[in-house]
Amino acid sequence: MRPLDWIVLVTTLFSIVAYGLYRSRGSNTVDRYLLAGKTMPWYAMALSIMATQASAITFISTTGQAYADGMRFVQFYFGLPIAMVVICATVVPVFHRTKVYTAYEYLEQRFDSKTRVLGSLIFLCQRGLSAGMTIYAPAIVFSVILGWPERMTTSMMGAVVVTYTVLGGIKAVTWSDVQQMCVIFLGLVIALVTVFVLLPSSVHFSDAVYLAGAAGRLNAVTTTFHWSDRFNLWSGLFGGTFLFLSYFGCDQSQVQRYLTGKSISQSRLSLLFNAVAKIPMQFFILFIGAMVFVFYLFVQPPLLFQHAELSRIQGRPEFPAIEQEYNQAFAHRRDAALALAEARRAGDSGAEGHSREAFQSAEKEIADTRVRAEHLVEAAGGEKGFTDTNYIFLSFVTRYLPVGIVGLVIAVIFAATMSASSGEINSLATVTIVDLYRRYLKRGQSDHHYLMASRWATLFWGVYAVAFAGFAGRLGSLIVAVNKVGSLFYGTLLGCFVLAFGFRRVRGTATFVGMLVGETAILSTAQFTDVSWLWYNPIGCAVVVATALGVTYLMPRHGE
Repeated sequence: MRPLDWIVLVTTLFSIVAYGLYRSRGSNTVDRYLLAGKTMPWYAMALSIMATQASAITFISTTGQAYADGMRFVQFYFGLPIAMVVICATVVPVFHRTKVYTAYEYLEQRFDSKTRVLGSLIFLCQRGLSAGMTIYAPAIVFSVILGWPERMTTSMMGAVVVTYTVLGGIKAVTWSDVQQMCVIFLGLVIALVTVFVLLPSSVHFSDAVYLAGAAGRLNAVTTTFHWSDRFNLWSGLFGGTFLFLSYFGCDQSQVQRYLTGKSISQSRLSLLFNAVAKIPMQFFILFIGAMVFVFYLFVQPPLLFQHAELSRIQGRPEFPAIEQEYNQAFAHRRDAALALAEARRAGDSGAEGHSREAFQSAEKEIADTRVRAEHLVEAAGGEKGFTDTNYIFLSFVTRYLPVGIVGLVIAVIFAATMSASSGEINSLATVTIVDLYRRYLKRGQSDHHYLMASRWATLFWGVYAVAFAGFAGRLGSLIVAVNKVGSLFYGTLLGCFVLAFGFRRVRGTATFVGMLVGETAILSTAQFTDVSWLWYNPIGCAVVVATALGVTYLMPRHGE
């Protein structure tokens, strides 16, 4: 990056953190530190909820996902509006009326203490791992830009996030999120406009969209069903609905956002805003990735976007042949793309069909040579299942965006990481103190004692997230990995809350047994079948509910 880029990056991040800390003044009690004294307006909660989801993973990995696999990932969010309506009608009023700090505090009111502890521990396991993956994403940024070691980057980002989260609590997190989302939207619009400006003058907007569609990159809806297919209409509607019911109804990182609201109606508005805005936002991000793919139809992309691994395999004897085939395939694809766009504009259906076949054939050649290069990385001692998806968008940004804009887009990525990871760390600290420390370890202490304990817990989880971030790079596409990790646990939590809200006769022991059996079922499905992770959520939920009902009605004495 050039000096202006650094100035834009540092100024943007400093302004966001400073504003968040300024708005967090007065967070000197546990209630204000963890729930902002229930004073947050709906728009701040709405943007904070969206920012907590829109981590750097969203921009780094989702755009790369569209480049490599098309836009079908957007179907993952099709169940979100359904889930939001259900949560607004059921969960939000109950949590507000019971005046809980955490979702799991309600489980003790409804069931018993062991169910609350189990729910808390499941959340801590899941969200602690996810926080590490969130913080890992900026390590990719600086490894691309400066070649910095990933461990140095994760430690630096962790220190910044933990500092303002420890000092300011949930108000600092929420108001920083508001600023971060404004920067994110601005950066996304600029990135897309830049892509179109950089396209050849003979390629118009309609040509770019047409070429992306011809290459299978605009496959936003796919109706073919298969259990192992992660992204289709059915897995999105059914599996996605269960996932988002779990995420927004049972995950403290989201529950805590709408518990800060002034009223039930304000909390509902924040969730309904996300129900309306989230799918268009994800579509927009994926569309940027598809347009980056079109850009690289005319400007030759590197054989691998992960430059360190590319440099490592360049000395292998197999590399020159692979590189030569790649160069030839790119030339064929570029010429076929230009011919296809010209035939479409001329209305020549015969030439269009021929050019489309040539274009798709060349695209397959390029894909095959990239696969061979990825296998060469593995043969040279690289990680198994190597993929460079997470590096695609960053490579484009750092090479082709104008000076100053690079700094802004990098600031977007960092801002997204800060918003997501600060929210996760804050929620982990809340559950640790409210559900475990205050309930079982140190009862009856002063409010100041619990405030300080919350700050220490925030620090602990920040260090934990940084430690796990070193492992996150082995998990492939981060946007897939973070949701897969969540799906290993969310179904169990959702089943527990379904029992809490929908089956008044079921008691604590039956629910506890159901959660243990449900989690076993999810882990077994993940280990021994090829069922897509989106289906873990309904499977886990169904097993928890069925087991608890069985214990309650078939063995009533044990169900009490």
